[in-house]
Amino acid sequence: MADSSSTRTAVDVLLYTDGACSGNPGPGGWGCILRHPASGTDKELSGGAAETTNNQMELQAVIAGLNALTRPTRVQVITDSTYVAKGCSEWLPNWKKNGWQRKEGKKWMPLKNVEFWQELDALLAKHRVTFQVVKGHSGHPENERCDELAVEAAAGFKHR
Repeated sequence: MADSSSTRTAVDVLLYTDGACSGNPGPGGWGCILRHPASGTDKELSGGAAETTNNQMELQAVIAGLNALTRPTRVQVITDSTYVAKGCSEWLPNWKKNGWQRKEGKKWMPLKNVEFWQELDALLAKHRVTFQVVKGHSGHPENERCDELAVEAAAGFKHR
């Protein structure tokens, strides 16, 4: 009988994400797909805000996807946002160490989107997360679908 741990995939969930903004800042939306490879099931989520930025929506897509998980999980995030991927995998430890500030030239400046980064930091501590960056608007099916979800969500905030 095969050991079930040897037949499991390297991740439990694939999380595809994207954010969109009509104007920057302006009405924005995010979309994500949670895929469970073992069962082949997908779950789509989306939302938005009336006054936001593209980077905030990119971050919110990852936050929403990770928040949807009910237990600690091994997750691979597939995003077209280098900002999100590098922020999570490279920059976050120094931001935390420096009191959520970043150095701009010789001056320390407050970190932009700090409330998003702090929420994401807590989720990254709960889950084992890796990141893969894909080129946006290049025909990647899941990234294109997440973009559709984000654009649809943003459209709902345009005339409020």
